Amino acid sequence: MLLRVFREILLAFASSLGVLVGGCIFGGAAALFTKVPPAAQMRNLARILRMWAVVVAIGGTFPTLRVIESGLFSGQVMALIRQLAIITAALMGSALGHWLIMTLTGGE
Repeated sequence: MLLRVFREILLAFASSLGVLVGGCIFGGAAALFTKVPPAAQMRNLARILRMWAVVVAIGGTFPTLRVIESGLFSGQVMALIRQLAIITAALMGSALGHWLIMTLTGGE
């Protein structure tokens, strides 16, 4: 049980990080064809993709809201804690990806 929860948390973290970093890298490569500075485009995409990376990592919004609702109103506290841990891990992955892109491109 604990190993499965750890896998879900690690998957949310890595998915969020991968969506943000991968999106910025491909967006920066596309910027080469449009004569936009790639570093500036990557910084802009890092800001835009931050919350989308979290949504992708948690698998959409409705299943997550259902689990949170059942945790609050049906007394399933462990399901609520697990879902909050997954959301926190996704936010941390997104924040790390944002920090990496900003650091590597010389922004903020």
